[in-house]
Amino acid sequence: MLGENTEPIYTPLVTLGMFLGQVLDPLGSCRAAVARLLARLTATGQPACSTNTGAYCKARARLPEDALHALARRTGGTRSERADGRWLWRGRRVRIADGTTLTASDTTANQKEYPQPDGQKPGLGFPMLGLVVLFCLATGAVLEAAFCPYRGKATGEISLLRQVWADLDAGDILLGDRIYCSYFEIALLRRRGIDVVCRKHQSRRTDFRKGQRLATHDHRIEWPKPTRPDWLADAEYRALPATPAVREVRVVVPNRGFRVRRFEVITTLPDSGPTTVSDLGELYRRRWQAELDLRSLKQSMGMDQLRCKTPAMVRKELWVYLLSYNLVRGAMAESAREATIPPGSLSFKGGVDTLLAFGAVLCELTGERREATLRRLWKAVSTHRVGNRPNRVEPRAIKRRKKSYPMLNQPRKLARQRLLQTA
Repeated sequence: MLGENTEPIYTPLVTLGMFLGQVLDPLGSCRAAVARLLARLTATGQPACSTNTGAYCKARARLPEDALHALARRTGGTRSERADGRWLWRGRRVRIADGTTLTASDTTANQKEYPQPDGQKPGLGFPMLGLVVLFCLATGAVLEAAFCPYRGKATGEISLLRQVWADLDAGDILLGDRIYCSYFEIALLRRRGIDVVCRKHQSRRTDFRKGQRLATHDHRIEWPKPTRPDWLADAEYRALPATPAVREVRVVVPNRGFRVRRFEVITTLPDSGPTTVSDLGELYRRRWQAELDLRSLKQSMGMDQLRCKTPAMVRKELWVYLLSYNLVRGAMAESAREATIPPGSLSFKGGVDTLLAFGAVLCELTGERREATLRRLWKAVSTHRVGNRPNRVEPRAIKRRKKSYPMLNQPRKLARQRLLQTA
């Protein structure tokens, strides 16, 4: 066995660095994380650590969840504040809210904290979390996130939004899909000086013959105030307007092959300026950027399947994923600034691969050599561009057939017993 180092190896900073590298690594194993540390210690002439992963796992468990959350928020907020003014929408910061689901390791503790959906047969599903993320449109950084046990997308997403909207500032624009098209969300945000642009909810009727006509398929209408919900204090409810005015426009999609031919957008942006129907349509189209950012988190980084075995570690793993994502976005923003291009034109996967390649080298450099290597890193990241494919249309189907085992239709314990009985 390798010799043990009597000095504390797994300090909080070292442990966090290993955790970040672990979530960026496609395999993401604790054994690989410890092996990388051992290789670094050996290369620098320091006493070797054990190859056993137990000490590292205990060190991860000691990392405070609140600190990881704060780091994820701070890196995202700092990156957004430093965004180039050319990346903003008409000089204003646009924030995109979107929700998704994640699964966790199938352990008893995780199932108790984050139970599987009601429609899933017991023993066959995985622990599931509902997640809402607040993205910065200019840089793609995560500003804040909230998660809870999955209780249905249409019922939990609004409540999670209320947990993250404290990070919105006066003058911001919140961009969201139809689930956020609610009187209370729009009215409460407007009181704070935050404008909203969202698709109209399908439960609301559209009649452009009513209200104040501004242009063809463009008018201002008043929404009556609903009854007070339980989560809203009576004093705050009374302070909301009885019939707030919102602007409703119809956007016609000219491109063939798109799933939607037309849709309505609700906004509190003033019609003076002017902000045309075309402007609102183009802005709402950029809401799709949140879907791409979630894809980067869940598919490119592997956050869709969290690996930790306990609820406490699941939460920490989630914050470390968001922190590492923001660090990658920060590097991409610096590269975009140097190359005078928008960050959205850079490949996220290209940024991850380049950072992984440079990471081990940067840890050992100081002074001018480190600065020169960082400049080379920014330049390398800026060379990985996404394809310029405007109005791209693809069928929602896959060509490659997947050969896999049959689906498990009973708890694994029972299936194992049946195999033993038939052997």
